[in-house]
Amino acid sequence: MSDGADRREARRFTMSLPLRVLPPKGQEKELSAQTRDVSYRGLYFLADANFKIGSEIEFVITLPEQITRSGDVNIRCQGKIVRVEPTENGRVGIAAKIARYEFVPATANAA
Repeated sequence: MSDGADRREARRFTMSLPLRVLPPKGQEKELSAQTRDVSYRGLYFLADANFKIGSEIEFVITLPEQITRSGDVNIRCQGKIVRVEPTENGRVGIAAKIARYEFVPATANAA
């Protein structure tokens, strides 16, 4: 029986970070977005595009120098869209589960 308690498996951190959603194979345009919260298992971000629940996603989160204190750090992630919802500002809120990730040099082209 559910009591409405939060069922998240990992602690979430509210942070607005730049996010680049990499295009699926056969498409050429990457999408810029902004995170709302992040955990090691997933994230929620806001974008000006629609996504399909269950679809695979690949994205790069940039941890800026202000957080790392040693220069920008890019984290390339692969995962799956688990929730899509409209927001009050006309953008779309997307929750994605992270399946795997790797750190990539900030100067490398992550596409």
